[in-house]
Amino acid sequence: MNYKFTLIPGDGIGPEITKSAIRVIEGAGIKVDWEITEAGLCAFDKYKDPLPQDTIDSVAKNKIALKGPLTTPVGKSFRSVNVALRKEFDLYVNKRPAKTYQGIKTLYFDHIDIMMFRENTEEFYSGIEHYIDSSRTAAETIGIVTKRGCERIVRYAFEYSRKNNRKKVTAVHKANIMKYTGGIFLKVAQDIAAEYHEIEFNDKIVDNMAMQMVMNPYQFDVIVTTNLFGDILSDLASGLVGGLGMAPGANIGSDIGIYEAVHGSAPDIAGKNLANPAAIILASVMMLEDVGELKASQRIEKAVAVVLAEGKKVTKDINPVNYVSTDEMTDAILEKLDTK
Repeated sequence: MNYKFTLIPGDGIGPEITKSAIRVIEGAGIKVDWEITEAGLCAFDKYKDPLPQDTIDSVAKNKIALKGPLTTPVGKSFRSVNVALRKEFDLYVNKRPAKTYQGIKTLYFDHIDIMMFRENTEEFYSGIEHYIDSSRTAAETIGIVTKRGCERIVRYAFEYSRKNNRKKVTAVHKANIMKYTGGIFLKVAQDIAAEYHEIEFNDKIVDNMAMQMVMNPYQFDVIVTTNLFGDILSDLASGLVGGLGMAPGANIGSDIGIYEAVHGSAPDIAGKNLANPAAIILASVMMLEDVGELKASQRIEKAVAVVLAEGKKVTKDINPVNYVSTDEMTDAILEKLDTK
């Protein structure tokens, strides 16, 4: 099958690592006609718009997009393009795996394999905020949580668990303090959990959850939570398995998926052929899984795992002493793809 997907190379190291992902996808035998579009700081500089209409139209038409990291200036200029894309296409699922790979240094000896599902459109990222005095010394942000929003993300987590033979779902909340917003989420999670008798369910208050994830991450399998808590805990989970350099992500709606490396654009090493392409390649694995290309996705993940385990042809962030370039690490992954 020939696919047509949208490619958003992104800012900084984005064009370099997305090029690596394209090479690996093609190396696995998947034919894609890439429609290249722009977003982020590069688009703002060029079009005075960080999310041009052409990019929105391309994603709407092709339904699947692979996206490099985008730069969002802190405290000024434009809002996050990532948030804008999620709201534009109602991408209510943020899917973040945290998985250990041999060869990646972590603080833990045993294998960690956590899947995090974060509600992606509501709560404190709804964009409802304003100053409450004329001198701008006080501000208010309003977090809106709906029963429908909670139902969608919780059911997605349970359906994923059932389909992928996951054994346990943990719902994370702050219902002891935020009794209304947190209460809605917890009640929905409890009600939906009752429909999935084969899957163990528990819930944890978010501050305790953060501690428990550090002390014993092995007790967790699938985690589902609200927007802000999910943003924080998914990065914490990435830290358990080696950092954001190994963190792929997906933003999924009813008929559109945008797959990405969740790390930053790293402008300090942009154009130097030094960036680790693993996260965007693993995001491609998730993308291929979701379009039904299971054999190709498994081959790619296995090739990445072998290269990481060998540790001889990896980038500087993985092996600071003996390292290779982005292109050379990509070549090594392609070589493993060709190995029976």
